Amino acid sequence: MDVDDLVAIDVHTHAEISRSGHGSLSPELFGASEEYFRSHGHRRPSIDEMADYYRERRMAAVVFTVDAEHATGHPRISNEEVAESCAEHADVLIPFASVDPWKGRSGVREARRLVAEHGVRGFKFHPSIQAFSPNDPMAYPLYEAIEEAGVPALFHTGQTGIGAGVPGGGGIRMKHADPMLVDDVAVDFPELHIILAHPSFPWQDEALAVATHKPHVHIDLSGWSPKYFPPQLVHYANSLLQDKVLFGSDYPVITPDRWMADFDQLEMKPHVRPKILKDNAAKLLGLA
Repeated sequence: MDVDDLVAIDVHTHAEISRSGHGSLSPELFGASEEYFRSHGHRRPSIDEMADYYRERRMAAVVFTVDAEHATGHPRISNEEVAESCAEHADVLIPFASVDPWKGRSGVREARRLVAEHGVRGFKFHPSIQAFSPNDPMAYPLYEAIEEAGVPALFHTGQTGIGAGVPGGGGIRMKHADPMLVDDVAVDFPELHIILAHPSFPWQDEALAVATHKPHVHIDLSGWSPKYFPPQLVHYANSLLQDKVLFGSDYPVITPDRWMADFDQLEMKPHVRPKILKDNAAKLLGLA
């Protein structure tokens, strides 16, 4: 990967469909997400198509799925498939994995194997969908393995479009996405690099406090158009957290084209823009 030639690094994109056509979520939850993001009928690109898309834009992208088999009963997309597909496009794609923390010791073994044998560069958690609190000791052996591997853990925070409007929210409890729960993880695993994904509505101030207080906690800006960012998030990104904020889109529900166009309209300091778009991610992911 020629980092110098890249315009940006998108740290938050989803592999929504496998080679065989299997979706990462159930049709009910996919439908709720499309309604929430007003992305009705959007195509679910293959990883090969994602590579072409990002290559055309001279961008790199972190790619992952979500393993929530315990809570949803829906089979995941294989982490190995994601890693192997990304390896075929190593000039633009960076593989993350997702391991359901409810899998216990088998999940820990899988995480270690994915890093050692498949070149996985980080791990994605979605506590609301996976039905666990980030500070539950049940997940700690998995965090320990990730910390030992020296790769980051990315946690969904704040409200989610998945399950929105479905009776009972599809069983998804938003309380698990409070960034203050991840603060405990940052204390108990002080060398673990953490990414708080998304503007963390309704806990934006909490996310900013955690990222300011804990040296290895970052924030990605995915899932929202920048024109809707809370003022305090823009202020901190422009000042205290300028070295810890990362570009993320949430592709394919939000495209980098739309995100970048709206980001151009924000009043950001000129020297901060390249940090958010590429430099901070390159450093965090060991690409710089």
